[in-house]
Amino acid sequence: MTTRAKYRDILFEVKDEVAWVTINRPRVRNAFREQTLDEMTEALRSTREDPSIACAVITGAGDQAFSAGGDFYAMMRLNRANAHMWNDRMLGLAMAIRGLPIPVIAMVNGWCMGGGHEVALWCDLVIASDRAVFGQTGAKVGACPTVGATQYLPRIIGERLAREMILLARTFTAPEAVAVGLINKCVPHEKLLDETREWCERLKGHSAQTLRATKKSLNHESDELYASWQHGMELLAHIWGSEESLEGMQAFRDNRKPDFRKFRLRNKQALDEYLRGLARDENQPPSLRRSESG
Repeated sequence: MTTRAKYRDILFEVKDEVAWVTINRPRVRNAFREQTLDEMTEALRSTREDPSIACAVITGAGDQAFSAGGDFYAMMRLNRANAHMWNDRMLGLAMAIRGLPIPVIAMVNGWCMGGGHEVALWCDLVIASDRAVFGQTGAKVGACPTVGATQYLPRIIGERLAREMILLARTFTAPEAVAVGLINKCVPHEKLLDETREWCERLKGHSAQTLRATKKSLNHESDELYASWQHGMELLAHIWGSEESLEGMQAFRDNRKPDFRKFRLRNKQALDEYLRGLARDENQPPSLRRSESG
């Protein structure tokens, strides 16, 4: 039996006791906007109403990308006043995936970058095509991967590689990702769907109550990171709408290198002026400042 629900940005169907959520924006490499996040969250939460569903699979439409992350046309509209509208949606989707009583599989068929990679990090299992590439590109485009990547990557691949992946924006091919423990399995592209279905069949043969209980137990330690997520979203709220973030995203849209150096130089000029003020005693009332003659 197959059931389908109509959405604008995603495809959703339950077939043979498996829920399939497909980000359906291939023209932008399945980058997501606010509506996409809302629809994914709603679709995944709806599986709670059908105990016959054994697992869920998240993937991207087409054969180019799982998800390139947040759509820059959406993120460039964000600022300090409205940042919570985006950040809360990201956290809501993460909690929906982690809170489901069934395993959630990320079936990665291509580019899996930035926020798209964080979606994969939230999932219980990750299987990828040999064409897949994983990365955190925030440092290159003025974004900040604090809704999962900074919390989970050090625990999954180790502190040093996590810092390299985030700070240097290092990417991993699917075979490399398996080697460092970032994902579970890499298969030939043409076999990805069949291999994923085989995983689903295995899960369908397992005890539902055991899967539910053990998923909850497995999540226990990382659930303690909720405070870090809240902290990360507050940091992110200050990033959205800043001149640096807008420069990074616009540069990506313009297919050019971002000019982040001008911000460093401007900050140096401001700090130099501050230090000169210290030397001139400008940090106390004028009547108490030293004269030039000393």
